[in-house]
Amino acid sequence: MTEIIGVRFKENGKVYYFDPDGNSVKQGQRVIVETSRGLELGEVVVENRQANESELVAPLRKLIRLATPEDVATAEENRRKEKEAFAICQKRIAHHKLEMNLVDVEYAFDRSKILFYFTADGRIDFRELVKDLASIFRTRIELRQIGVRDEAKMLGGVGICGRPFCCATFLNEFHPVSIKMAKEQSLSLNPTKISGACGRLMCCLKYEQAAYEELLRVVPPVDAVVDTPDGRGVVTEVMLLKQLIKVRLDHKPEAAPATYRASDCRVIRLPKGKGSQAKELPVEDADVSLEKLLEE
Repeated sequence: MTEIIGVRFKENGKVYYFDPDGNSVKQGQRVIVETSRGLELGEVVVENRQANESELVAPLRKLIRLATPEDVATAEENRRKEKEAFAICQKRIAHHKLEMNLVDVEYAFDRSKILFYFTADGRIDFRELVKDLASIFRTRIELRQIGVRDEAKMLGGVGICGRPFCCATFLNEFHPVSIKMAKEQSLSLNPTKISGACGRLMCCLKYEQAAYEELLRVVPPVDAVVDTPDGRGVVTEVMLLKQLIKVRLDHKPEAAPATYRASDCRVIRLPKGKGSQAKELPVEDADVSLEKLLEE
């Protein structure tokens, strides 16, 4: 076991772990730590605790010191300089006629480097821009191209739900999101309704996906042949969250579909493409679990 603390450098950014080096820190305290980019000022979000070495990324860097008022003043001055650098860089981008969108500027704590974050549709030759900026700021310049999701996280905003972006408030990392999730959750496949302000699929599609996947394993899909308390029929509609299905009974083909609880019905045959179980099962074998049919 190793003692660690968790430090975050940006609001709602990723949490990085460090060796407290014998210091006891409290949540909310600012500290100076050594990173791959040099000394950085961050905020403690995880107080001293023990962790398994297998959970950590080696090598574990040490905490340098608790931040002093001078360190805080330096960080605040860096924030002011970042605004000036942003305006200057925008003018130089326009001067060089580069098709790139400047998103954010970040000074290293010791001002040994300035990072410029930007988005672009393709690769950009910014070598002349870097030389230009280096001659103005007389320090190391780094331009980093980011994706539109990272841009939304940095800039923030309000989503179609009326709440601040998840990525800008509590999501530390982006998780893969696919159109399959929208289909399984019976959402509209209209891109404007399932896409966030960044133009990508909304991150919130991931939140309930595990619950939907579990329900899909126990609720018969549309076009499945099932045995109900009133006889055999075909599923015409699925109310997944309520675990209800509507079935058109074979002996009442003209009648409106009847509603049943999924647990009260037994799967006889899955629709084509929902598994290799294409042949009809004898009634005595019809209580085989839907999960088993899907796996076969």
